[in-house]
Amino acid sequence: MSKLHNQDPLHGVTLKVIVTQLVEEYGWENLGSRITIKCFTNDPSISSSLKFLRKTPWAREKVEALYLNTQWSSDKDNPYNKFKS
Repeated sequence: MSKLHNQDPLHGVTLKVIVTQLVEEYGWENLGSRITIKCFTNDPSISSSLKFLRKTPWAREKVEALYLNTQWSSDKDNPYNKFKS
């Protein structure tokens, strides 16, 4: 029997990891211009962003989409690579 693999590319990646990686890649100002939500533009922090994104599905979807579409600077830095089969 063949192993079944989870097809979700975000499987095992926490929201905290996603937000942290995006902030490291873009910075708060650039992230806020890419996804215009107050948690990225007005006094941003990881904890306030996580609180908002956990309660707001449409915003979380935008953040996850940006994370998956980000062209990371190198394969080593790409957190998505470790989940590819």
